[in-house]
Amino acid sequence: MADDPGVTTERLVQPGADDLERAAEAALRPRRLEEFVGQRVVRDQLSLVLQAALGRGRAPDHVLLSGPPGLGKTTLAMIIAAELGAPLRLTSGPAIQHAGDLAAVLSSLEEGEVLFLDEIHRLARPAEELLYVAMEDFRVDVVVGKGAGASAIPLALPPFTVVGATTRAGLLPAPLRDRFGFTGHLDFYDAEELERVLVRSARLLGVELHADAAAEVASRSRGTPRIANRLLRRVRDWAQVRGDGRLDLAAARAALEVYEVDALGLDRLDRAVLTALCTRFGGGPVGLTTLAVAVGEEPETVETVAEPFLVREGLVGRTPRGRVAMPGAWTHLGLTPPTPTDTLFG
Repeated sequence: MADDPGVTTERLVQPGADDLERAAEAALRPRRLEEFVGQRVVRDQLSLVLQAALGRGRAPDHVLLSGPPGLGKTTLAMIIAAELGAPLRLTSGPAIQHAGDLAAVLSSLEEGEVLFLDEIHRLARPAEELLYVAMEDFRVDVVVGKGAGASAIPLALPPFTVVGATTRAGLLPAPLRDRFGFTGHLDFYDAEELERVLVRSARLLGVELHADAAAEVASRSRGTPRIANRLLRRVRDWAQVRGDGRLDLAAARAALEVYEVDALGLDRLDRAVLTALCTRFGGGPVGLTTLAVAVGEEPETVETVAEPFLVREGLVGRTPRGRVAMPGAWTHLGLTPPTPTDTLFG
């Protein structure tokens, strides 16, 4: 069965594409587990799974990777394929709307191929049920006909490995979660690990990054390698256009000021949420929808983009009555927090 043109998939065969621009960006991704910085526990566990599978000459168990965006789930999926010497097929839960979409992808897999399903928790329910059988029995039932005359023809699949990635593991149904032989949770990076990521990326970009500049960028990267690499490229741009080409502390601070990333790593949206919460609503509590309207964003954007970091940094609290500004939020904005009397009667 040919690939369904309505499904967004991409087959990657190691090594990557020849296009120079794409190769330059892809070069920042580690290609092997030994190059992957951070996530020591997950890296060691995954290494055992892959080495054992290679030793047996069989496809490894299905792998589920969970954690916030930007920590390396897609990179690890690519690494798994590279370590196995297998092709990688990329797709996502939102791209698979029907069971037939998934059947088209599964039936075209090669033996040993790695199928990466990003945001797997967003798979449609009929596709989930089809995936259960495919993952466990390497079989997909193709339905022929409609109504009472319909029949299911079992189609055997070659052994393959599903690598699922999710930012919301709690939304995965238990039957699907239980079919993964290995589950790894990725945590935020500490500053030292991010500095190592930045040093490696700077070397691959062909620029010299001073140690103090690496520390400055790492401290503003919200514990996320994707953000760290993005800020590094912006510092490089500033040094090239407005500086003397050196990526030193002065260049890092000047560039991050231009791109509105403050000392805590807060960006424009984060500060808008804090400012609205403190100045317009007296520190709260205020509902998510009302807060989103105040900053001109969708509620989902505030909840998924800004709020997780603000809560993790102790700047915003979530209560049954709504969002509240914590003392650190007032301090960060240079404001005086209200007294209990102000809160009750102001």
